[in-house]
Amino acid sequence: MVYRRYGGPEVLEPAELPEPKTHFDSVLVRVRAAALNPADLSLQAGARDSAVDTYFPVVPGWDIAGVVERPGPAAPEFAPGDEVIGYVRGDVQRAHGGLAELVSADVRTLVHKPRAMGFTEAAGLPMAGLTAYQAVVHVLDVRPGEILLVRGAAGGVGSLAVQIARSRGARVIGTASARDHGYLRSLGAEPVTYGEGAADRVRELAPDGADVVLDTVGGVLAATAGAVRPGARVASIVEVGAPGVTSVFCRMSHTDLTTLTELAGTGKLTVRVGAVYPLERAADAQRALAAGGSPGKVVVEIT
Repeated sequence: MVYRRYGGPEVLEPAELPEPKTHFDSVLVRVRAAALNPADLSLQAGARDSAVDTYFPVVPGWDIAGVVERPGPAAPEFAPGDEVIGYVRGDVQRAHGGLAELVSADVRTLVHKPRAMGFTEAAGLPMAGLTAYQAVVHVLDVRPGEILLVRGAAGGVGSLAVQIARSRGARVIGTASARDHGYLRSLGAEPVTYGEGAADRVRELAPDGADVVLDTVGGVLAATAGAVRPGARVASIVEVGAPGVTSVFCRMSHTDLTTLTELAGTGKLTVRVGAVYPLERAADAQRALAAGGSPGKVVVEIT
């Protein structure tokens, strides 16, 4: 699926393109599933045209799971038939993304897929997982025994942050809609319903307030006033430049992505998949993502 001009889901269309070339240190992957992210919609709409070079047609999609078709001669880590996960974001928008049967990926963007994960679930791990891991581990440095408050804990990044923090020995309180409370409890988090009174409820669960806050929604300082202890560490994947709030941006890290797959392989990390679409309905998948009604990742399967 490609787009030949900026726009919404309506500009996506099927296309037959030449097979991607494989450089010395790249790997040709037959894609089995590709997850969508809000960044896909933003770039497709042209919101970053002033910062990112775009050469049409563009194949969107950064998160993939698939099978190695052919590794380059300088990519001995992989062999044909290996099952892999990739975060294939490029510096330039072009015909290289995951909504395709084949993609040529830099060897540094790929890791082996855990046997415990299916392709659909694995495709939802890279961007959301890297964002959550880098927020919890690198930015906030959540430690054993600390109380982490996750705003938007049932979402793609939030639910993974809950699990990563729990694996580090932290206690987690998560805000979410009432329908997701059972899901959060299954992850080991203590749920609090969004809205007025949420801060008071957090204080009931943690009288001294949360030690650390990860925000995936926005408006974090106003929403958590009274729910955190003095000096609490606060980070957001939404707010940029807010005083007292550290912004989190996802960066590809082979080490971090490998750690995430190790957590998944031992059952300590699962990806919540909310909706699955076939490739020919990728535009509908984008509409579902934009609508925000899915309780988990929106994934496109390629067969």
